[in-house]
Parts: sequence; structure tokens; C-alpha cells
Amino acid sequence: MKKIYLDHAATTPVDKNVLKAMLPYFSGKFGNAMSIHSFGQEALEAKDKAREQLAVFFNCELSEVIFTSGATESNNLAIKGVLRSYYSKFYSLKGAKKAIMPQLPFNKTKIRPHIITSSFEHHCVLDTCKTLEKEGMADVTYLPVYKKGIIKIQDVKKAIRPETILISIMYVNNEIGTVQPIKEIGKLIREKKKEKKEEGELYPLFHTDATQAANYFDCDAEKLGIDLLSVSAHKIYGPKGVGALYVRKNTPIKRIQDGGDQEYKLRAGTHNVPGIVGLGKAVEQIRTQNSKGGSKKILDLRNHLIKRILTEIPKSHLNGSKENRSPNNANFRFDNVEGEGLVLSLDMEGIAVSTGSACSSGALDPSHVLLAIGLKPEQAHGSLRLTLGKNTTRKEIDMAVDKIKETVKRLRKISGSVLEEF
Repeated sequence: MKKIYLDHAATTPVDKNVLKAMLPYFSGKFGNAMSIHSFGQEALEAKDKAREQLAVFFNCELSEVIFTSGATESNNLAIKGVLRSYYSKFYSLKGAKKAIMPQLPFNKTKIRPHIITSSFEHHCVLDTCKTLEKEGMADVTYLPVYKKGIIKIQDVKKAIRPETILISIMYVNNEIGTVQPIKEIGKLIREKKKEKKEEGELYPLFHTDATQAANYFDCDAEKLGIDLLSVSAHKIYGPKGVGALYVRKNTPIKRIQDGGDQEYKLRAGTHNVPGIVGLGKAVEQIRTQNSKGGSKKILDLRNHLIKRILTEIPKSHLNGSKENRSPNNANFRFDNVEGEGLVLSLDMEGIAVSTGSACSSGALDPSHVLLAIGLKPEQAHGSLRLTLGKNTTRKEIDMAVDKIKETVKRLRKISGSVLEEF
């Protein structure tokens, strides 16, 4: 049975050229990049090359690239690191009994710092913000995303307060693939900064989780007007367990884990040299892939998929905007069909798809993303995410659609029979 993989938003296979670049650093060139002997310097050279590759990708300085274990750590470092830096300006943590001291005001008005994010961010951003709220460290505004799954600029503008220190909006949603107006938000924030009367005022800062965007959209930090940007290697045909955070020069941010002096003293821990090499090679190949029309090919296949599903399967719907979405993403809902049952049935047919985020696949609750765009819980439970990759073929798409048609029809028949018994 031929297997068809349509879950590239969850993870991508490691590209053969990426793997080839990584292999020497598992055994032959195994040195610690912080060691001063030749073995260590060999590893350091490889790490520095990868940093150069990411600096080109972000259009930034080498010192603005921080290697992490992936997007979850990058997002945590961006949000918590900015907040920790902000609090450190108002009182010293040295000698304090607690690292978190919400009872101590940072100014005379006792107003907590304010963070703005969206209601359908990845859980690592939402859960971080909710934890900070619970601990009394920050106030958070969760912006609506409406039916099409797009942030409105005016909502961002209205939400900004004098005490707003950070705005974190994901570039491309990981479930429905809708693209946010990051460049426009960046322009708005730059204008807000100019309005600040205090000389040298840097807030609010702007962070974007570009995990799902890196393969298909411009991540030039200057063009986007962002201060912090997160990426993960395993979403771009690199290895799992490595990522990066772009941090604009002079951005007020502090480390959130203690240890060694790696990554400009911002991220302690022994460097994952093979992974870092793989990440560097993966971002290097993105430009080559897109210059050869890779994104256009995927977009055409995705549009073919959407057309067939909506035309040939009754009571099927596309979740989110069709126009403003990633070229590899199609997220559907089917009336009177349970999504988990559909995913498991298709897997038995050799077709790998998902109902949403891989990080939440064990949860029974309906997708917070789909609820955020206005779906009812029963509608959210009947959704299916299909995400294409650079090696996906039209034949695979047609085979998958045929199986989805058969499976939806069968599940609806079973559902109807069960309802009749009651």
C-alpha cells in the first residue's frame, strides 16, 4: 500500500542535502563548539557557518541570531526574556526570595506591563501568556481573528497602551494557514515608538512566530519591522530539536535559563552542532527551492485539492481565508463527521493527515484556533488539516481526495445509522 504524507505542518522529512551536511558532526567532527582545541574549533567553524546562513535569511547581523532547541523555546525566550528584562529595570532580583514577585510594583501606579497577542496563537505562546497572567507578572490582551482568521490592524492599534511592552503575533497560523499582516503591524509599531516622548524608549517590541512561514514567506527582519522572530528546523526539512530566535540589536531581553555563556550569554547549554548545521543548510535551501518555482507548484496543487474537496464532497467547507493563507495549507470541515475518526480511518488507508496542531493531538477539546474563528465545538470536531510538501504530487492529491470522499460518505452513513437507533 502506497503511503501519502499530507501533514507537513506537523513536521517535514529531513532533506537529503541537509542530512549529508549534518552527518560528519555526529561522530567524525564531534567536538564541543566551546572547546578551544582543534576538535572544538572545527565544531565552532560549522556553527559559525550556520549562523551566517541564518543571518542572510533574516538579513541581520551575526550577533542577532540565537540558536535554541526549537520554536517553543524561542517563543518562551522572546516573551519571558523581554518581560524579565523589563522588570529588572525597576528593581534588582539579587537577594530576592522569589524570582517572580508580582506583589512588587514596577512603578508608582502599580500597573503591570502589558502584552498583546492573538486568540489563536500556538499553545507555547498562549500558555506562556496565560502563565504570566496567573502569576501576576503581566496583563495580556488576546486579539480576535474573525471568520477568515486574520488580525485587523485597527484592533492592534486600539489595544496598545502606554504600558504595552510586547506584541506577539504569529506570521502564519499552524492549523488553518492564514497569513497575518506582519509587515503592516511592524509599520504601526514603528510609528508608535516614534510617538514615545521618552528619549531612547524601545517599547513596544514586536515578536512573530514564523515557524509555519519560513518556507514560503519573506523573513527579512528589516522589511517586516520586527524585533524578535522564531523559527524551527523540522518545519523546513531540517532536523527536530533545533531552532533559532532572531533578536534585533539592543533589544532589551534577558536569558531565562542559567548555565554557560553560549549564544552571547542569552541561551545557556551545549550547542547541538549537527542540528545547527542542519538548520543552516535548511534555510539556505529555501531560497533555492522558491527560485525554482517550488511555492507556485505547491500552491497549484493546494488549489486543486481545495477545488476537488469543495466540489465533490457535499457539506464540506474551507476553514479560514482562501486567499490569505499559506500555499501548502488546506483546512476543511465536514458536517456530520468526527475529525478524529476521519484521521484514523485515512491512516488505515495509508494517508497521513491531522485535525490540527500536532502539539495538541492528545487533547479532546475542540481546536482553540477553530473556535477563535467562530466555529461551534461540533463543527471544530469535524475538521481536517492537509498540508503539502515540496515532494507532494498531483497523483497523491487525487488519490487522497478519492479516499477522503469514500471515508466521509462511510462515516456519515455510520453516524446516521447510530442516530436512527436512538
